[in-house]
Amino acid sequence: MSLKNLIASVTLATVTTFATGALADDKSTVTTFYDLLSNPGTQEQITAFQAATTEDWVSMGDYTGANKSREAFLGQMGGFAQLIPDLNWAIQDIHQDGNTFVVRSRATGTPVAPFFGVDGQGRSFDIMTIDIHELEDGKIARTYHVEDWSTALQQLAGK
Repeated sequence: MSLKNLIASVTLATVTTFATGALADDKSTVTTFYDLLSNPGTQEQITAFQAATTEDWVSMGDYTGANKSREAFLGQMGGFAQLIPDLNWAIQDIHQDGNTFVVRSRATGTPVAPFFGVDGQGRSFDIMTIDIHELEDGKIARTYHVEDWSTALQQLAGK
């Protein structure tokens, strides 16, 4: 093997190892978001979420401009912890394109009080969610999301 080929092989191996490690770290960062959703009342998950997101992280669920800051989102999740103690947000599939991750997940839970005005009387919901996370410098900077809350409300209403 020539010196030129040896240097090229070592460089390729180093780049491949670095890229693979970076991708694994980014995926782990994204999964931290779902760990919080499934355990919204635990300080451990709150701390991990804060470490995985930028200080100016924003959650965008529609085009009204009423985006949630990290603090507002954590407040909402604290409310969910009380309202839906068995909330589970399971990742079904993750696709990555550079610093962008698209996640299809399944949210399930049984509210213990009226949810969006619907008294589920002990019923549970099981819905699909889609999120797009944009990372900057290894942290989630923005999350765009859609949840099928209309199906959840139908399920809770017994329809």
